Amino acid sequence: MGGKGKFLGGILMGLGLAFLLDPDRGAARRARVRDETAKAGRKLADNLDAKTRDLRNRARGSAAELGSRLRREEVDDDTLGARVRSAIGRVVSHPGAIEVDVVDRRVTVRGPVLAAEAHDLIGTVRGVRGVSDVIDETSVHSTAEGVPALQGEGSRSNG
Repeated sequence: MGGKGKFLGGILMGLGLAFLLDPDRGAARRARVRDETAKAGRKLADNLDAKTRDLRNRARGSAAELGSRLRREEVDDDTLGARVRSAIGRVVSHPGAIEVDVVDRRVTVRGPVLAAEAHDLIGTVRGVRGVSDVIDETSVHSTAEGVPALQGEGSRSNG
């Protein structure tokens, strides 16, 4: 910092001290600075606490997910089919057009699906806990035109 910078810094420091040490209004100004500082400290502590809880909960969730993936779970075909249908509803716009059959943890999916969703559909079914194999018998369509089961707005939930 050069001579001019030191001079300017000294002037600003002097003005700040005069502002806070003013005999008429200095006490009120100091109280306000103290209150604002305490408020900022509380807000910082609250945010830090929330971030810490979020990180702890995410770590617990990741550990639970990893544990469930490593644990071999015996699940009946009906339950597995329900899991698959639920997962499909999150990745395709017309889940009602997809037929799901489960036999001995092998999942067969049939029905019309849009080309933009076909890859996600099969990947999602493969990722369902308990699925041992996926048999893809879907008919892939570039557009919904001329395919009654793919007409309408669709119902994909994006979250």
